[in-house]
Amino acid sequence: MKTMKGPALFLAQFAGDEAPFNSWNSITQWAADCGYKGVQIPSWDARLIDLNKAAESKDYCDELKGVAKNNGVEITELSTHLQGQLVAVHPAYNDAFDGFAAPEVRGNPAARQQWAVDQVMKALSASKHLGLTAQATFSGALAWPYLYPWPQRPAGLVETAFDELAARWLPILNHADECNVDLCYEIHPGEDLHDGITYEMFLERTGNHARACMLYDPSHYVLQCLDYLDNIDIYKDRIRMFHVKDAEFNPTGRQGVYSGYQDWTNRAGRFRSLGDGQVDFKSIFSKMAANDFDGWPVVEWECCLKHPEDGAREGAKFVADHIIRVTDKAFDDFADGGTDEAANRKMLGIN
Repeated sequence: MKTMKGPALFLAQFAGDEAPFNSWNSITQWAADCGYKGVQIPSWDARLIDLNKAAESKDYCDELKGVAKNNGVEITELSTHLQGQLVAVHPAYNDAFDGFAAPEVRGNPAARQQWAVDQVMKALSASKHLGLTAQATFSGALAWPYLYPWPQRPAGLVETAFDELAARWLPILNHADECNVDLCYEIHPGEDLHDGITYEMFLERTGNHARACMLYDPSHYVLQCLDYLDNIDIYKDRIRMFHVKDAEFNPTGRQGVYSGYQDWTNRAGRFRSLGDGQVDFKSIFSKMAANDFDGWPVVEWECCLKHPEDGAREGAKFVADHIIRVTDKAFDDFADGGTDEAANRKMLGIN
């Protein structure tokens, strides 16, 4: 068994225009002060990283790592959630997602998709320069508007969507293999890869690509009423990243999973700061330890009630308290009688 690293923090929800959240130097100092040992970088945020330069220059990446190290943290992974979303966008969402892209490709879906693919590729090259082995992303979605089959879906619609999705991602996955980086899809509502079944549909179409891995985040399973503990055992060989995020699901006689278009505060399913929700993290960390997960447990703060800085500081301690330092000996070693093949055979009645 292996002991996890950590705790780490995803910086996307904290980067901003005011100190200490507006520069790589100051935000890493702040994260270390909160108790974190690692940080996950949103690769789209130019206040924290120049992705073009990182893709081209190992020296630049070494400088980034050096600043982080001097401030007491490591870079755990890069995130390409926003760019990955744009690899596949159904036309119904063109306007909603256009703001994720660079200004020069907005309003042009074809150019936007090419830009997104290039961005994810560049982040993989940057991950290689940084010495990282995993990268977070979203899959994007073509079939999501047809999730609920009413009216019934035309035969082959979903299959065509997943064929196209896999075709768009295969060149990226092959580049990930060249960079020796696992591309970890966050299984997330709104993406075509939103549960285990859809992940498997995608995996089959990529030829079970070795780099098509999974980012495990139990909060998205709580809100789907999916067994998030069983999910770990099913996909333990594919889970290469871990977002530690809490959630709660409190259905009423008026709303359930779909939550009646309510805002986050009034939804039956809500994300919460660590320890304030319903996720059984003791069992999750136990399963992760038993399954030899040696990556980083990364706090992703999303809560409609608690202040983010409070959530961040509490989250660092929460994760540190849940990381299991795995044992290097059996608890009953004191009663070990040694190894004696002849005695073993005698005990079993074997002549």
